[in-house]
Amino acid sequence: MIQELQLRVNPRTAASMGEIAQYLAKHNDISVDSIQGIRILKRSIDARQRNVVVNLKVRVYVDEPMMQDYLVPPIDYKPVDGKRQAIVVGMGPGGLFAALRLIELGVKPIVLERGKDVMRRRIDASRIQREGIVDPESNYCYGEGGAGAYSDGKLYTRSKKRGSVDRVLGIFVQHGAREDILVDAHPHIGSDKLPGVIKAMRETILRCGGEVHFETRVTRLLVKDSTVTGVETAGGESFAGPVILATGHSARDVYQMLNDSDITLEAKGIAVGVRLEHPQRIIDQIQYHSVLGRGDYLPAAEYNFVTQVDHRGVYSFCMCPGGFVVPAVSEVDGLVVNGMSPSTRGSHWANSGMVVELHPEDLPDQYKKYGVLSMMHFQQDMERRAFVEAGNTLIAGAQRMKDFVDGKPSRNIPPSSYLPGVQPSRLDLWMPPFVATRLRKGFKLFGKNARGFLTNDAIVIGVETRTSSPLRIPRDNELLHHVTLEGLYPCGEGAGYAGGIVSSAIDGERCAEALAATLK
Repeated sequence: MIQELQLRVNPRTAASMGEIAQYLAKHNDISVDSIQGIRILKRSIDARQRNVVVNLKVRVYVDEPMMQDYLVPPIDYKPVDGKRQAIVVGMGPGGLFAALRLIELGVKPIVLERGKDVMRRRIDASRIQREGIVDPESNYCYGEGGAGAYSDGKLYTRSKKRGSVDRVLGIFVQHGAREDILVDAHPHIGSDKLPGVIKAMRETILRCGGEVHFETRVTRLLVKDSTVTGVETAGGESFAGPVILATGHSARDVYQMLNDSDITLEAKGIAVGVRLEHPQRIIDQIQYHSVLGRGDYLPAAEYNFVTQVDHRGVYSFCMCPGGFVVPAVSEVDGLVVNGMSPSTRGSHWANSGMVVELHPEDLPDQYKKYGVLSMMHFQQDMERRAFVEAGNTLIAGAQRMKDFVDGKPSRNIPPSSYLPGVQPSRLDLWMPPFVATRLRKGFKLFGKNARGFLTNDAIVIGVETRTSSPLRIPRDNELLHHVTLEGLYPCGEGAGYAGGIVSSAIDGERCAEALAATLK
């Protein structure tokens, strides 16, 4: 007999298959000896009350052997040698999943990535951290795997209406990710494990006859009779075929190229602010309602805060429990920070972006001259100001959280996970007032809702600006191609249609399907 059951158990029970078996036997009139196997299908933590419980959905095999089935069946990728080809520009999640979906649909993908492969890219990311040396083509934003490879690793998304989240997670598992990501309510691979998964995905593309070209920066779209027929690269090479443009939210030169080519663009809202870092023990104590923190059986706690201040959202973004703050720079004269978590989530710190929603009309008049690129230039100016305030270094400006709220200088800064280092800085004064003022008010509200959250043991580090694309490339709602040019499929975060690894992957698959349909 096979049964699927919903359980609410304490963290200790949830951490052990033996304990779960004992619980099932006690509450379901089943002998422990008759249980041949247990498979966890879904897992989530309910920490709303003082007594934390874990919700489990389990499949129990009673008096019959446990089947070695798949939660999501693997995909059989077949060769595409000699098939019609399409160009995929960018090798983040949007581009990777577009390429894999093209193979499924019998189209040969030619993937062009401006940065390096994910393993060589690790060296360049390390040089940023340890030496302050930024390679504009290989960094935390550019290279195989995209911005999420070394500065994220989280797979939670609310974009479930756009496509199958389980399908995307299943493809990650097929390429080496732990099956836990199909089970956990907030799945996470980890920035230490994700590069290996990305490499395996690239190997699938190559094994099936697709092509991958690294250090190949696209500089021009080739257009004939209002149809995109291919691309040209900085090295003078040309590649022919319809184009999926999946260049990510930080490729400012691509936005400039599109604007100079009279491609229709739209300014869109973004969110900017700071990276907030607490000792993880404080977040554990707050979220698990215990001075003892998480204990032996609970993971590093997460949080999610959102409020409205002066008609704009103020909220936490990309929360990284047990993580690190990293320099997510892609330009030599800017400073921007992000967060990442390793698979163990084992560091002493918790961090998140704390950001303020901005609309194009919120910007000062000086940005109107940039038209649709106004938000992009505002982003860039914030990063350059942070760099100057840091003495033209990547030693980031920081301020204790309560000092920031109270408008006081911080004479010293507590230890931080940010490896280049932090230094005292008056972020409350030099950040744009319409950002800093809303952040201060938001922090006060969050502190009221979660006692202990607003503390000088936490620091704000500046600046966090790369939360999303500063513009959108309009596209047909059904065919997903650009409304003014056939053969161009703007994709993922960089096109303004996604907001993370999973949603970008889903969008990449949809763009591949739309492109393949036109080839047929």
